Amino acid sequence: MKIGYARVSTIGQNLTRQITRLKQEKLDLIYQEKMSGKDMERPQLKKLLKELTDGDEVYVVSLDRLGRNNNDIIRIINQITIKGAFLNVLDLPSFEGVKDHNLKRLLTNLILEIKKYDAEQERKMIRERQHQGIEQAKLVGKYKGKKIQYCANAAKKENREVYFKVIEMFNKKISKVKIANTLGISRQTVYNILRRNQQ
Repeated sequence: MKIGYARVSTIGQNLTRQITRLKQEKLDLIYQEKMSGKDMERPQLKKLLKELTDGDEVYVVSLDRLGRNNNDIIRIINQITIKGAFLNVLDLPSFEGVKDHNLKRLLTNLILEIKKYDAEQERKMIRERQHQGIEQAKLVGKYKGKKIQYCANAAKKENREVYFKVIEMFNKKISKVKIANTLGISRQTVYNILRRNQQ
């Protein structure tokens, strides 16, 4: 079975271009929806993936129709592959002429590996930009680091109360484990508060 998937992000956008392009492939069925691709919580996408069977072919106009971020795209491609189906991306070189199912699966997996590499490179670039931004902020004295959640001058009153309660209980010789359990915080948070109080 040849199945298409078309998506736009908002109700105001038009699916016509994608539908017209997909219909040229003489598909048996087209799933379509107007929803953001920020995650995989999309009814039509879920239905498509659930009903896929071995040998089915999924068609999308472009990879970004599957999702907005690389990790979700990778997960979707994985689900298609696990079902024994194939992915055809119309703005990439076509696999239509490939009759050998093993070769077609190999090409699908190749797309997956490229996307994995692309996602990893994207994460590295984001981390590098964050690091460079922090270093630059430090140079001009603007970097303050992450705000401390529990301290004497915490923004939230309840967090200030937790801070002083930890110190009070510790001074009464109550164990750190019991303090954490009583106040509903982690032991690491207790350690951090006590260390901060000693500085």
